[in-house]
Amino acid sequence: MSLDAQALFALLPAIHRIRDAELAEAEGFERGPLEELVALLAEQLGIAEEGLEQLYDDLFIETCADWVVPYIGDLIGYQGLHQVVPKVASPRAEVAHTIALRRRKGTATVLEQLARDVTGWDARAVEYFQRLCATQYMNHPRPQALQAPDLRQEQALEWLGTAFETANRSVDVRRIETGRGRHNIPNVGLHLWRIQAYSRSQAPCLRAGPRRYRASPLGHDLALYNKPRVEDDIGHLAEPDNVPWPLSRRRLEAHLARHYGVRANAGAPLDNPAPSLELWVDGTLIEREQICICHLGDDGAGWAHTPPADGTYSIDPLLGRIALPGDAPDPAEVQLTWHEGFSADIGGGEYERGADLPTPPLGRLVVRVPDDQPTLVAALTEIAGDGVVEITDNGRYEEALDIQVAADGAVEIRARNGRRPVLALSQLSISGAADSACLLNGLLISGAPLQVAAGAGNLLARLQLDHCTLVPGIALDAGGQPLQPASPSLLLEIASLQTRISRSLVGAIRAHEHAVVQASDSLIDATARDGVAFAAMDGEAPGAALSLDACTLIGKLHTSEVGLISNSILFAALAPADSWTVPVRAERKQVGCVRFSWLPFNSILPRRHRCQPDSSAAARHIAPRFTSLRYGTPAYGQLATSTAAEILQGADDESEMGVFHQLYGAQRVTNLRIRLAEYLRVGLRAGIFHES
Repeated sequence: MSLDAQALFALLPAIHRIRDAELAEAEGFERGPLEELVALLAEQLGIAEEGLEQLYDDLFIETCADWVVPYIGDLIGYQGLHQVVPKVASPRAEVAHTIALRRRKGTATVLEQLARDVTGWDARAVEYFQRLCATQYMNHPRPQALQAPDLRQEQALEWLGTAFETANRSVDVRRIETGRGRHNIPNVGLHLWRIQAYSRSQAPCLRAGPRRYRASPLGHDLALYNKPRVEDDIGHLAEPDNVPWPLSRRRLEAHLARHYGVRANAGAPLDNPAPSLELWVDGTLIEREQICICHLGDDGAGWAHTPPADGTYSIDPLLGRIALPGDAPDPAEVQLTWHEGFSADIGGGEYERGADLPTPPLGRLVVRVPDDQPTLVAALTEIAGDGVVEITDNGRYEEALDIQVAADGAVEIRARNGRRPVLALSQLSISGAADSACLLNGLLISGAPLQVAAGAGNLLARLQLDHCTLVPGIALDAGGQPLQPASPSLLLEIASLQTRISRSLVGAIRAHEHAVVQASDSLIDATARDGVAFAAMDGEAPGAALSLDACTLIGKLHTSEVGLISNSILFAALAPADSWTVPVRAERKQVGCVRFSWLPFNSILPRRHRCQPDSSAAARHIAPRFTSLRYGTPAYGQLATSTAAEILQGADDESEMGVFHQLYGAQRVTNLRIRLAEYLRVGLRAGIFHES
């Protein structure tokens, strides 16, 4: 039963209510003393009722409070793990599955579900003893276990060397725990996907030529990922559709209904509520029956296999290319819903970032683009140097921005939560009066560097970048290479400017010696290890005072002083005949601290605390190994699994150094190994492999 104050007061005899109203009128109050008392009682009754409802909810793992989860786990003998990984910090899912997992203990489906619950990554369990070439027992024939793969099965051949391989192999006696051997009688492999699929909803495609478009907002070729399907049954082993995986031409053509569109045509019923791909041309959704999957590779000045004038639209998922029919209007407004592969929630995107989008102060003007104003220039004019410009779509804005901030004011340009607009700018300059600030949040910026130019009237005090991408090398060509590899992305010329960078991907930085730059969970990329990632405006002299927390810096560094460098990687080297004496240097070594980081051994910095390498001998074999250092690739900035453990587990909390410290990959793998010791069948050995 739920009673509010009015309902409870109405239960009293009428004479008491009348006398109470007379007392209230005589004293000049809105409510009488009796009604005030009843309101207080109703409030306490509501608290008690809410507590009773929560006590009932706490009986069930699905609805209990977070603090109750360990106690329910203790009732069934659940052993807790390291609770440091944000996405899997609560063991609710694992506790909920404990009974079901124990009933199926030792099976591949349990190990796969366990890997998914413990690590938070998509997983696939493979029993490698099922994939051995062996003489078959005639009472138990296995027709599918062929000694040699069937070369006519094209889709099966695509999966060679992956977790979904169906071919059999000869025995490999190396230990699977080391990640080297796989195919042996006691071996089980757990394959994990570190790269996730991030959605891009109705994103404008960039025109590459007559009736030719690219999905990439930067105009380069990139692979389109599938949207992983959730597995509803614990007894189901993951398939390619259940993990984030680049879509191949052959698989997309064979299973187009799984990945493209919600229906076959306008009159057909809905059969795919969560598609990976959808194409719009001039606002019209292209139905599945009009889509052709083919290879749209370069063919002279054009593309191969472009469709004729038959109403067919071609998509190449490996290159991210779209070709319109030969009779389609050109140019056209082409939009594509697709998924991009990346490792973490940084650089902006449609992922959840509401915690970094504070509500604007009361009275501050908020102008929405394109709802209130069609362009950013018009929105900036309306707020007149103090306000918020919020972009509400995933559109592409090709403008020249000159942001001017009023005295004691702040200008914020941000993408709405769940959006990722693209700013293809010919100019981006920021200036402000005394005690002014500029904030950018959730934006992908290309075409021009962000410049805070020095001048008599420019007194901008603070610049903040959250969840932004300032394309390293300013822009990319069709092959994904930077167009201006030596050009910085940030030019900070004001001596008093304080700049903060958080969860962002940026190019090289040039900053005044007396300025301050602080970066966390970010990647600063000079596009080459021997490029200049951080220095003064001339690229040689010492730049601003610098602090880095869980960052990866690619290129040389010259700073006036170090505040704190922690859990970071300074991946720098000297070029042949380089004018720099060392790749990393601070002018003042008496201040600051460098801790739990990797940097060249000959760097000139303040005293180091538990950094790598710690000797010239260790420098020969302890160095970061990256899966990719080219912006625009899914594994950009990701440490390879062959990297030394001193780096993969070298942060102050035993996570990896660098920009992906926030993923706590080492702790995820450690937790999984702890669980494997409990659930793995006696006599079996397990290996953990990263598929991406």
